Amino acid sequence: MSSLIEHLDAKLRAIAAQDLTRSLRAAEGPTGPRQRVRGADGLARELLMFCSNDYLGLAAHPRLAHALAEGAAAYGGGSGASHLISGHSVAHERLEDTLAAWYAPHIPRARALSFSTGYMANLAVLGALGDAEAEIFSEALNHASLIDGCRLAKAKLSRYGHCDLVQLRGLLQASQARIKLIVTDAVFSMDGDIAPLPELLALAEEFDAWLIVDDAHGFGVLGAKGRGALELFDLKSERLVLIGTLGKAAGLSGAFVVAEATITDYLVQAARSYIFTTASLPAVAHALLTSLELIENELGQQRRARLRALQRRLRTGIAALLQRRPELGWKLAPSETPVQPLIIGGNAEVMRLAAALEQEGLRVPGIRPPTVPKGEARLRITLCATHEDADVDRLLAVLERAVS
Repeated sequence: MSSLIEHLDAKLRAIAAQDLTRSLRAAEGPTGPRQRVRGADGLARELLMFCSNDYLGLAAHPRLAHALAEGAAAYGGGSGASHLISGHSVAHERLEDTLAAWYAPHIPRARALSFSTGYMANLAVLGALGDAEAEIFSEALNHASLIDGCRLAKAKLSRYGHCDLVQLRGLLQASQARIKLIVTDAVFSMDGDIAPLPELLALAEEFDAWLIVDDAHGFGVLGAKGRGALELFDLKSERLVLIGTLGKAAGLSGAFVVAEATITDYLVQAARSYIFTTASLPAVAHALLTSLELIENELGQQRRARLRALQRRLRTGIAALLQRRPELGWKLAPSETPVQPLIIGGNAEVMRLAAALEQEGLRVPGIRPPTVPKGEARLRITLCATHEDADVDRLLAVLERAVS
């Protein structure tokens, strides 16, 4: 056995000893509240899913399937090259123009760029803007893609505690950097809470800084028209750089950056993960126009209202369970979004609970370190507008049986 294989085998054993082993599960059929999923035995069975980020239930919407087919008929399969070579299609241009128009009330001279994934968009923004003259102020619970973008940047990095405006103010006051970049998720993906964006923007204005917001889990969900955190708080400033993901509430794939045109012009020249990768499928860009229409029209409004009702039902039920069983020591995170984490504590405990739920036909994955802090392993319960009241009631009943 080679030294590399021995080294990796030892690391895998260490991961398993901490109950941290991850495993792939193959789903059969489209994303939805009910999905056939293969188990470790290779056999598939239908599970009630509380783990998807398809918050509005658009991934399996027939209009999106039709739009994808329409886009494939018009543009074929792949884009063929990067955006700057030959891969930038009219479909990408129309998508970017639509998104720029969405955020024009919030960001003066807004321009949008499309990306293959949110991960690549975050690497692009932080790698390009975070040069040697900059200092990045990164929120403690930022997503891994933001963390990796900060690592790739040449800027000095300072980290502030979760939603700790006092600590951030002190860091900004002490900074001697010419360029200051405050970086935060809008909705924190493992906790479901929302960043204090108005206060963060006020600090950016006060200290001549820029506010970079990753709205992956707010886009489509927050705001009257589903335009996310900027709409929710009615933020307006040229100092905003918005990153949005199109593979969650939008039901498809990809991402975008919207910012003042000088910033996006510079990203085209300097963002490596934009310049040196093949453009996303034109058919997907075409279908995303239909997704944006569904998000902002009456269907989107109804589904956002439905999500809020499901969130209330779940939280009321779990609060009642925890009141009856305080000895469990569980904690329901204070979330007003479809991400509803139930913090269990230990790694082994949360995985036993997840396995017990799956035995009863429910898929609610356990989330463990390093994704969340040590001692805060949790069930990350996510709701979709296509869940029924009975689905939530079933989850509550199975949770109670699992600890009886």
